Amino acid sequence: MDYKSILIEPVLSEKSNLMRESGQYVFKVDSRADKLMIMEAVAKMFNVHPVSCNIINVASKPKRLRGRPGRTAEWKKAIVKLQKGETIRVFEGA
Repeated sequence: MDYKSILIEPVLSEKSNLMRESGQYVFKVDSRADKLMIMEAVAKMFNVHPVSCNIINVASKPKRLRGRPGRTAEWKKAIVKLQKGETIRVFEGA
């Protein structure tokens, strides 16, 4: 699997913004990716040194659209911790 297709998008929420201050970044990742693949992808794409990676499988939730019942899609979330003092400049607005 190509490292560019592993990271789908960053998760931008209030909680992930607070986590960024401590050097932890949250990404939506490919469901087939494992911890080592995710850490290599972050290292190659952003030129940083990840220390650890935690993976969470986010379950689908029931939703209603125009009165009809349905469910959201399941997805995989990765929390990547970087070495102390390193940041990903894309998130910092630079």
